[in-house]
Amino acid sequence: MSIQIFLTDDDKDDRELFGEALAEIDDSIIFTALPDAAATLKELELGHIPDVLILDVNLPVISGWECLSRIKSKEHLKHIPVIIFSTSSFGQDEQTARQRGACCFITKPHSYSRLRDLLATIVDLLRRKQPEKLSQAIHYTRG
Repeated sequence: MSIQIFLTDDDKDDRELFGEALAEIDDSIIFTALPDAAATLKELELGHIPDVLILDVNLPVISGWECLSRIKSKEHLKHIPVIIFSTSSFGQDEQTARQRGACCFITKPHSYSRLRDLLATIVDLLRRKQPEKLSQAIHYTRG
């Protein structure tokens, strides 16, 4: 079974880096890079459900926070693990992410190797069908 990962980020460079890192980890991963929340919500409503959604907060038109709220308000989507991914390192954002239903919050790594390590951790947990451990593993990895 393939792992499917969605990334919603309006920064084209970030989307490309994610794709490159995931291809290095396992080229069988189905990676969908989406430029905004509207595109993400459309894919989800079409029934394209990822194993994890990595969602930037600062998006045009519909913010990542609003996108997260819409996903978690729908019965058929609320089971999707959502990781909030942001340049912010403000502690309140992590709390807000959890309150709105995200499984965890990640501050964007400053190096490609850290990004790759982070994604490798996520992929490993998804392979083992343990998405409930994402928060703990990611907290340990970024520490």
